[in-house]
Amino acid sequence: MKRTKYGLRDLSNQELIERIFESILWNSRFIVLIGVLFGIFSAIVLFVVGSSEILYAVIHNDPMDNITHNQILIGIIGGIDFYLISVVLLLFSFGIYELFISKIDIGRINKELTLLLISSLDDLKGRIVKVIVMVLIVFFFSAYINNGIQYTKRDDVFRSIYTYNIHRHLFDA
Repeated sequence: MKRTKYGLRDLSNQELIERIFESILWNSRFIVLIGVLFGIFSAIVLFVVGSSEILYAVIHNDPMDNITHNQILIGIIGGIDFYLISVVLLLFSFGIYELFISKIDIGRINKELTLLLISSLDDLKGRIVKVIVMVLIVFFFSAYINNGIQYTKRDDVFRSIYTYNIHRHLFDA
């Protein structure tokens, strides 16, 4: 049996059914393009929504009024939250495209910009988890400002230890 350079069988040595099945199986990876396109579309929508939330907070609140400072902050933080979720969707879209379809050649021209270069599912997961942690931090900060949440000192200590351990696990690994 003749093998190619990579140890694969030559196509002429495969049965017709096997060739057809493997071709269908291999080309089924293009289904991820639906997720890629809708992920990018969703990211664009969230960038617009986040920007409009920030504009609304700045335009409809008087910055000289002390009462509205929290409202302005809540609007800006909400916009940042939308931006971070958009980044998650972009990372997902670029990563899935690079893993299943093809490397994004135009993105590899600049050797210094390696943010969107995804080499494995673990790499993609790690990058997305880091951004999701940032989304959660922004969300809790917004909830703190919005609700004026009060914690006891014991709760603060436990939350600090928990946050430190999550940070160590995610970013120092």
